Amino acid sequence: MSVSPDRKPEVTAAETGSGKLPRHVAFIMDGNGRWATARGLPRTEGHRQGLEALRRTIRHAGKVGIEVVTIYSFSSENWSRPPAEVSFLMGLLRRFVQRDLSELHKENVRIRIIGGRDDLERGIAALLEEAEELTQHNTGLNLVVAFNYGGRSEIVRAAQCLSRRVLAGELTPEDVTEDAISGALDTAGLPDPDLIIRTSGEMRLSNFLLWQAAYSEFYFCEKHWPDFDEAAFDEALSCFGSRQRRYGGLNAKAL
Repeated sequence: MSVSPDRKPEVTAAETGSGKLPRHVAFIMDGNGRWATARGLPRTEGHRQGLEALRRTIRHAGKVGIEVVTIYSFSSENWSRPPAEVSFLMGLLRRFVQRDLSELHKENVRIRIIGGRDDLERGIAALLEEAEELTQHNTGLNLVVAFNYGGRSEIVRAAQCLSRRVLAGELTPEDVTEDAISGALDTAGLPDPDLIIRTSGEMRLSNFLLWQAAYSEFYFCEKHWPDFDEAAFDEALSCFGSRQRRYGGLNAKAL
């Protein structure tokens, strides 16, 4: 998987419309099962092809110069899926680490895992730790993997952390500001997502980056995730580039 972050971006600033690419793009990779069902294939084949789409996406993000990519790989609610499907997904995770981690490391990609870890099976937790530790000093594309992740539980963990600090006398209640909450989240130190892309035509966040998405732009793609390719990515980036981001204010033309 060649990321080649130093290569000239294939989508230029002029092509995005506003002259700006997003720093941080987050993906809700939806539609693997529906892609497979539409072709008379088992859902597992959809997940397998979805992994190929992920490889394409990471590669293309590096080429165009995006700084951070966050992927919603496995939600805290996904454990309720059939055991055989969950087992297959865990196997895909293992294969991804075994096959792709060394190459991502060579390409200077830094991997960061967000989500709850306390109740993870030790073997899975060790894989996640291996990916983070191997790449922790890399300075290229940041690949943030949301695993066993839920936006509400992330906010709860942050609130509990700050509450403990207040009880310990390290903070006062007035110190619990927006910045303090952001600093206690799993994504502390990362920019909020500029653009959130969801595939398969669904139009909801599904408990993903609830705090961080306050001023994100959204792009909903009709393609199922296994069909998401470089052209679809470029189309989303071009759409982002044409938008006016006002963060609750007015644009210059309206003044």
